[in-house]
Formats: sequence, structure tokens, C-alpha cells
Amino acid sequence: MKTHSNVLAVTPENCDTAHQYFAKKLSVETDCSDVYTDICDGNNDFILLDVRSVEAFEKSHAITALNMPHATINEQNFDQFEKTDVFIVYCWGPGCNGATKAASKISALGFAVKEMIGGIHYWEDFERYPVVRREKEPLV
Repeated sequence: MKTHSNVLAVTPENCDTAHQYFAKKLSVETDCSDVYTDICDGNNDFILLDVRSVEAFEKSHAITALNMPHATINEQNFDQFEKTDVFIVYCWGPGCNGATKAASKISALGFAVKEMIGGIHYWEDFERYPVVRREKEPLV
């Protein structure tokens, strides 16, 4: 006996429409694996930007990452970069929209940008990629 399919309750898009959608999605997103592989291969012709707070960045951040909290992204702070620079932004993880806010601001400033889905949570906790970690303060 065949039952109702929740998966197919909405008919899948035709192949051309689906391809356009997924290609567009990949033009604004990347993932931890691709970023880490490029870093390891020396293909890091992008700026990895951690857009969390300074305190969170200092506690732990992805290797090669720079820090600029998303609330501080503006034209003045981006004067140091070339318009040809490409940014990969990340924040905490899937439950945080800080990277999305940052990507919106960066693209409005005229820079190419992608969001690293999963954020530091997937980078550090799931993939176990290397991080720069602040040394713990000695107990007194």
C-alpha cells in the first residue's frame, strides 16, 4: 500500500530551474571543507573574515582568519582592502545570521563575498579543523 509522500508533496522543479537555483546558491555560499582545502593547498586568494565579537575571535578562530565584527563593517573600515579582494565570512553557526548581515554589508560596499555555512561551530566542533586558540589564563 502506497502512502502519501511528504517529500514529494511539492513537485520538484524542472532540471533547468533547479540547476539555476543551486548554481546561484553556490555563488554566494561555501563550506568549511572547501575553505580549509584551499588554505591547505595554498589557494587562499580570499580573505577569511570572522565577523563575531573580538572576545569570541580571541577565544578561538579559524586559521588565517581576520576579525571584524559585523556591526563595525563600513566603508571606512574597508578602505584598507582592494575592490578585487574576495571575502569569505563566518560567524557562530547555522543559528546565527551575523555572517549574512556581514555579507550584505560587504557586497553593498562593492566587494565580492561568500558566506561560509556552518561557521566556526562546524569548522571547530564537527570538522575539527585547526584553530587559533587563546591560552587560558593561569589560575592564581
